[in-house]
Amino acid sequence: MVERSEDLQRFVDAAFIAFDKFAGDPEARRAIPQIFAALGHPGPERGNPGSRLPVCQLLPAALSIETSDPALRQLIECFEGIEGKLAWRRRTAHPTASENFADGHTNAMIIGPGGLEERNDLWLGVTLMAPHVRYPDHEHAPEEVYLVLSEGEFQQGDRDWFSPGIGGSFYNVPQIKHAMRSLDTPLFAFWALRAERQR
Repeated sequence: MVERSEDLQRFVDAAFIAFDKFAGDPEARRAIPQIFAALGHPGPERGNPGSRLPVCQLLPAALSIETSDPALRQLIECFEGIEGKLAWRRRTAHPTASENFADGHTNAMIIGPGGLEERNDLWLGVTLMAPHVRYPDHEHAPEEVYLVLSEGEFQQGDRDWFSPGIGGSFYNVPQIKHAMRSLDTPLFAFWALRAERQR
């Protein structure tokens, strides 16, 4: 039987509490228990060391958010316990991205393909962006729930940009075009996707 490391399990537990607490959308309320129930069965963990990109120097600023909410504080603390093991990566540039996108963003898969825990049924990860960076329009088959831990703006379909704020949560239906952009401070957000939508 595969066992999850203590640090990663602490993060998964904290992530479930925080995602569950801040989700308001009915579809997010449905998806979150399904995603985290699947995480009750650990996958194999990657043993090699993590890697950082230059934009990761903004992590201390991004993680020093002003919140007294215990769920968010615990999530940040548990994330700091695993961050050094993550493999931070760039996404390929796209015409809808800002010119500074290549060096101004990074993603890390925590659980999922190439993550600390390798699996294909779900993805749990994080995005960090420097100030004034626009992430490109993109879409994917899995539904997605975001938990935002910074200021920043997001867009779904052709709707106007919106600001979830610190602790903001929102739901992306499968295949919807979506994007995000940072403002005057780094953008930092967690996302969770499940490969097969269940009703």
